[in-house]
Amino acid sequence: MATGQGQARPTICITTGEPAGIGPEIALRAAWALRGQVNCVLLGDAAFLAMTAHALDPEIRVSALSLQAVRNGGLPHFGAERLCAIDVPLAAHVVPGTLDKENGRAVLAMLDAAIEGVQAGWFAAVVTAPLQKSTINDAGVPFSGHTEYFAERTGTPQVVMMLAGAPAAATGVAQLRVALATTHLPLKDVAGALTQEGLGRTLDILHHDLRTKFGLATPRILVTGLNPHAGENGYLGREEIDTIAPALATARARGIDARGPYPADTLFQPKYLEDADCVLAMYHDQGLPVLKFATFGHGVNITLGLPLIRTSVDHGTALDLAAKGLGHADCGSMEQAIAAALAMVRARRA
Repeated sequence: MATGQGQARPTICITTGEPAGIGPEIALRAAWALRGQVNCVLLGDAAFLAMTAHALDPEIRVSALSLQAVRNGGLPHFGAERLCAIDVPLAAHVVPGTLDKENGRAVLAMLDAAIEGVQAGWFAAVVTAPLQKSTINDAGVPFSGHTEYFAERTGTPQVVMMLAGAPAAATGVAQLRVALATTHLPLKDVAGALTQEGLGRTLDILHHDLRTKFGLATPRILVTGLNPHAGENGYLGREEIDTIAPALATARARGIDARGPYPADTLFQPKYLEDADCVLAMYHDQGLPVLKFATFGHGVNITLGLPLIRTSVDHGTALDLAAKGLGHADCGSMEQAIAAALAMVRARRA
């Protein structure tokens, strides 16, 4: 049996996400489109995936495996003429566009199987389709997001969320990457969550993973301030003076090329970005609106700091599109997420 680490077509697993959303469709379509480059293994209800695949395109062939069979005998390597689905059964019938908390735990079981597969050597990376946080919480499991869940399950003390993509318009910036110092926090809690030590760890993770997973020998990181005009010398807040600037100075002393803090409203211009490998924003809606405006539909969500490679799409479950039936979803972001995972696998091997 082949493993995910040593094949010409690396094996990457795709968790198919919220079954009532567009996740199963975009996972199947993207995996089939890229099957010549990547051996994609889908995690989800195998019967539901096979039915969806046939409705999308009768040419898409899906071979089902039980999780226990893979545990006992390893993962067989399928050729490019078919996709593999490891069965993670759902508890309730799927109505497209309609959430059902009975399936919340099955969605989490997909993530657990993905982590187990990487640790066992079945998969070289994980790509995740979007899930619905409310369904999992309604199922009785506290859940704040993929990023935090992967960190907890792998025992990783700190991770960094980064979104990346090529801007749709001609800007002179080949690749835009935006990382976050904080993730899913209420805005009122952001300032209190920023510390010199925490920012230092974030910069360490960014520097390390940009080198080892992206092949950038000397990453250049631009860092935003928290307040308007980066605090304007303390008149609009002191976080830049008391927290961010000292953290950057300490990081530079460790050999990290981290510059700033810069006003966020003027930083996202080609004349600055073309000289940078990544922007570190202080909170979710400071950096991601710019990234998503520039790359939406083809952006990739990447979790840095994990002992595994994990990428995802840059959008949600799109229940409204799923309710209309198959064929309305754009799988471009999923294709980019798979391609990004593949590039990171190759960069890490190199």
